Amino acid sequence: MPINNEGYTYCHEHLYIDLSPQKGNIDCKLDQYSLIAQELSDLVSHGVFNIVEVTNRYMGRNPHFLECLKRDTGMNILASTGYYIEGFFPKELYDKSAEAIRDEMVQEIEVGIEDSGLKASLIGEIGSSENAFTDTEKKVFKAAAMAQYETGRPISTHLSFSTMGKEQIVFLKQCGADLSRVTVGHCDLRNDLDQLLWIIDQGCYVQFDTIGKNSYFPDETRINMLEELAKRDLLGHVMLSLDITRRSHLKKNGGPGFLYLLDTFLPKLKERGFTQQQVDTMLRHNPYTLFN
Repeated sequence: MPINNEGYTYCHEHLYIDLSPQKGNIDCKLDQYSLIAQELSDLVSHGVFNIVEVTNRYMGRNPHFLECLKRDTGMNILASTGYYIEGFFPKELYDKSAEAIRDEMVQEIEVGIEDSGLKASLIGEIGSSENAFTDTEKKVFKAAAMAQYETGRPISTHLSFSTMGKEQIVFLKQCGADLSRVTVGHCDLRNDLDQLLWIIDQGCYVQFDTIGKNSYFPDETRINMLEELAKRDLLGHVMLSLDITRRSHLKKNGGPGFLYLLDTFLPKLKERGFTQQQVDTMLRHNPYTLFN
């Protein structure tokens, strides 16, 4: 489904995800339909028309849940294909070849996801562990590069606490990936300007996509980092999102909610001198360029 360029796009979200078996915490099962649907309806009324939903295989992906949200809220939802990170892989993945994984990805892009009416619009979120990039994670990345070559679809990656960004991009380049069609997730959990500049210099996008998770990293420092990129006229390689993954992240459950980016973070950017044109670049034009 193409991006609706009339509105904003959140580049990295989860609308149904279940990591509770691995984490032993029911809060990690985001499945409260009425609360999520209400927040999405509120987003649409505030001009967010697209969400890139990066829940893939064995993260509890539920395509029928997404189809209902699209129907009931009018939100344009882009679904994903792939595998996440070590610790969340199914046992059978270790015995699969990169070519077999590629074929699965291409199937979900070109034919569809399970028995739903959804096709995957991107390959993601595929990731590396904190300060490590395991052989199986690399196998998934190799498969992603091959699937990208066959389908032209973009790749969205996961950095664990903003580590291993260079290693991901070096490996994707070795695998022949089109780096202009790669976006690197969770670049905003460590104050590492050199890594950001290097990733952008390779032609990739960087995501500031854990906005509002101040217990991990403060928004004020995120804004400082964005200022440094703005000074270098590099916001054309930046996208924004929240990465809501838990029940407790929803507004009715006491969390920041999906509107936090618009209601809290953007006013802080404007106070620091960011223009509407710069906001539109990060939330409208860049996602349209990459995900279409």
